[in-house]
Amino acid sequence: MVLPFRRKGSGKDDDEPVDQDIEDIMDEAEGLVEEEEPAPQITDGDEEDDALNLSEKMARSARTVIDTCMDVRRGENILIVCDPTTTQVGQALHDAASLRSDRVLLVVMPKGRHHGEEPPTPVANLMRQQQVVIAPTRYSLTHTRAVRQAIKDGSRVATMPGMTVEMFTEGGMSADFNIIKKNIGEMNNLLRRKRIVNVKSDTGTNVTFEVNWREWKLDDNGICNRPRMLTNLPAGKIFTLPREGTMNGTVVIDGSWDSALVDEPVVLQIENGLVVDVKGGTVAAQIRQTFGEAAKRLKAKDQENVWTIAEFGFGMNPNARLAGNVLEDEKKLGTAYFSIGDNTTLGGSAAVGIQIPGVLRAPSVWLDETVLFEEGTFVAY
Repeated sequence: MVLPFRRKGSGKDDDEPVDQDIEDIMDEAEGLVEEEEPAPQITDGDEEDDALNLSEKMARSARTVIDTCMDVRRGENILIVCDPTTTQVGQALHDAASLRSDRVLLVVMPKGRHHGEEPPTPVANLMRQQQVVIAPTRYSLTHTRAVRQAIKDGSRVATMPGMTVEMFTEGGMSADFNIIKKNIGEMNNLLRRKRIVNVKSDTGTNVTFEVNWREWKLDDNGICNRPRMLTNLPAGKIFTLPREGTMNGTVVIDGSWDSALVDEPVVLQIENGLVVDVKGGTVAAQIRQTFGEAAKRLKAKDQENVWTIAEFGFGMNPNARLAGNVLEDEKKLGTAYFSIGDNTTLGGSAAVGIQIPGVLRAPSVWLDETVLFEEGTFVAY
């Protein structure tokens, strides 16, 4: 593990309050190492060969990220941000990036508590000083002020929330991102001038809402090679901001919620763009608790905004799998997803500091009168 930011303490008394600095972050991270992802189980009896194969796969995926996705140039400043659950991925990315530049930093920050939580201030400050930021972390940094500021200051950023060694070496990360970019780009004409989106499913989804067709995001294709660009990896989705106040109906999350497959479908009742009721066993109870706690941190007049339907999108990655990690689940070709919470990244007004998505397995999707998906089968081409 490379920890380039260690520095000696300030010499202040332990009882004297000080701002958290890089030393604190490293110490806290080191204290959490027991949460690091367990090593893969060896089952074929040849441990050396399997370790070599895993090492080769890690290196291959890391080179894809560095060379193809981020197109790192020699001499660029590169920051890799991981946490104790993603140190293996962070190290592989550091090794690959070091072949292209001698200005590579790897920082291990404490594991967050939920998606959208801000990183520690020293990490956020470092992000602003880089040309390339890659963040494989347990919880997403995508919808944070730190990422928005880094992009504003000229960084190009790839976030990889929930990344595991298995995800890094298989599935959606093995796709040809140049082809995905081409396919997503060709969708532009289909989306053009469409205003009304209708989503249905056999499990009970039936929801309608408006979009601004000019605001569809077509850049989540895995290629992040220019300043102020942002992507998730594995990439491969098209998404947009549902026009605030226009969504009404029922959404049934039958694929995954956050980072787990759902055993029992979660039913969201939506009125005027806000979730007004959640049903569906333990997952529904968890949702009510999570967003209820987030609401308590807001002013009274803003509390209902935590229930905003913040994002709608659909997958375009043919190699992605529905496996219980939303980072990959929402990219699977034929799925669709809705996110609840903060929509400010897409230009909305719900600044609530939390955003969590849920995935539909096999929806049917219409844009005005045009069929996009039919029971999970992509028919638009």
